Amino acid sequence: MAKEATTKEGSSSKLERSPIHLLHRAGQCAADIFQIEMGVSDLTPRQYAVLVTVSQNEGLSQTHLVDKTGIDRSTLADVVRRMLKKGLLQRRRTKEDARAYAVKLTDDGWKALKQADPIAKRVDDRVLTALPSQQRDRFLQDLNTIVQALAMPDPAGKSGKG
Repeated sequence: MAKEATTKEGSSSKLERSPIHLLHRAGQCAADIFQIEMGVSDLTPRQYAVLVTVSQNEGLSQTHLVDKTGIDRSTLADVVRRMLKKGLLQRRRTKEDARAYAVKLTDDGWKALKQADPIAKRVDDRVLTALPSQQRDRFLQDLNTIVQALAMPDPAGKSGKG
């Protein structure tokens, strides 16, 4: 029994020191808050990220949208497909590459973004209130540092994927 308790305690403290686990859990909590705050709208955090990114980069190709949002290619294709069906996005073939699509917001997409912006701000504020005010900017800087460092391709080709 004592060995069982030690193992259980050891695994919980192991997870409490695991950045991958904690980032995932924090992301889950933030996404849950976002969905609750969005209410009847079925806009997801990823869809919101696409709306924001496209609004700032009109005519962006889906390939560049992958780069800017960090959403993997197949997931992004599915997100865009759902947003096309909802009438939030429109896409057309790019002039540079007939195989690539450029996306832009529709009027409904702009309306959805305008409605979602204050909600997303509330969610961001709620997430940040978990930290003392003097730690919030540093937390955001640290998250950005992690994203920038880990999203960069490894020049030695050691991605760790196998």
